Formats: sequence, structure tokens, C-alpha cells
Amino acid sequence: FATLDPFSKRLRFPRDREIVLTDTVGFIRDLPPDLKTAFRATLEELESADLLLHVVDASSARAEEQLMAVESLLRELDLNWVPRINVFNKTDRLSDVQHGHNLAQRFDGIAVSALDRVSLHPLVERVESIIWENANLPTANNLRGEEQ
Repeated sequence: FATLDPFSKRLRFPRDREIVLTDTVGFIRDLPPDLKTAFRATLEELESADLLLHVVDASSARAEEQLMAVESLLRELDLNWVPRINVFNKTDRLSDVQHGHNLAQRFDGIAVSALDRVSLHPLVERVESIIWENANLPTANNLRGEEQ
């Protein structure tokens, strides 16, 4: 993994709406049991999340393996119920950009490149549709029986 230090920042959406975005970790795999315990504490913030953006480096030869490792850990930590968007980043680094789009399509995700702002529009639209336009969908708080 790259880090266990989460950070949060406020993000403004086009329609004058704001969210708090928390970046929790880098890639993780094959964690020993004692680190899983520490990692579980780091991911506690996800239990109250309304949406998880799972960012995968599309240019990595191990992108699918990394995606599956994180998905497996989320199931193991009982966090697989949190709504999720798989975001395949760094498509600009691919020799065949279509590969990033194919990967995203196979995993119901979105292919993006931070260098191409236009590629971020579908991600913003999907986030908005999940968080605001589908207001009748359960949120993290009411999935656990808490009032908002």
C-alpha cells in the first residue's frame, strides 16, 4: 500500500453543491493480519460514506488484479455494501486508449485521465446521479438504521 494516512477536502460540483472527499489509501494487497487490523481502523470512514470512488491505475499491467484485491478486502471488511464507482485513471498513459475504456466497461466503471478534463465529465455526472438525483437510494447512514 502507498499510505494509510487519509486526507479530506471539500469539492464543489457544477450545480453549487459540495461534498467532502476523503482519500484513504493507495493500493493494498496481501496484508498480514496485524496490518489488516490497522487498515480496518483507517477504513472506518468508509462506513459512513455515501459513495466510494475506487480509483485504479489503468496503465498498470496489474490493474485487474489490483481492482480484485481491493474488492476482496472491501468484502472481507464488510464494506461491499457501500455504493461504488470504479474509476480507471491514467488512460493517457495507455498506448491503446480504447483498452482503458474496455476495462472500464467490463467493470461498470469510468475511464478518465487527469490530463484530459473532458474525460472527467462522465465521472462528475455519475457521482451527481448517485448522490443527488437518486435521492431515494439508501445512504450509508440509513442503511445502518440511523436518521440523517
